[in-house]
Amino acid sequence: MDHDEPEKLPVWCAGEEWCPVTTTAMLVGKKWHPVVIDRLLVDGACGFSELEARVDGVSSKVLSEVLDDLESKQLIDREIVNEKPVRTEYSLTDHGESLESVIDAMHDWGEEHLVEAAEPSASLA
Repeated sequence: MDHDEPEKLPVWCAGEEWCPVTTTAMLVGKKWHPVVIDRLLVDGACGFSELEARVDGVSSKVLSEVLDDLESKQLIDREIVNEKPVRTEYSLTDHGESLESVIDAMHDWGEEHLVEAAEPSASLA
């Protein structure tokens, strides 16, 4: 496999006009996926604890699962940094960076159409 070209995602809807929307939703349609991608776009590569702090509200377990999923979809790279102490650093692949316009559009739409909830319980789940 050529590592310069990301692997195409197999989808059940191939050939349907709306299939590209479904394919994109598979990548960024989960609650924390676009947030993690956004934080890596804005802040650049970072370690797990740093990323966890930048994604306020996500548990360590869920963040770990999100990172594993994004890595399996070739959107992020996980690198072991051999410093003392040894740490793991996460960064976007070229494939992940190519979602910047999608994430920007999500941000712009949200900024235009959403208002802050009066109470935390009134927010979207």
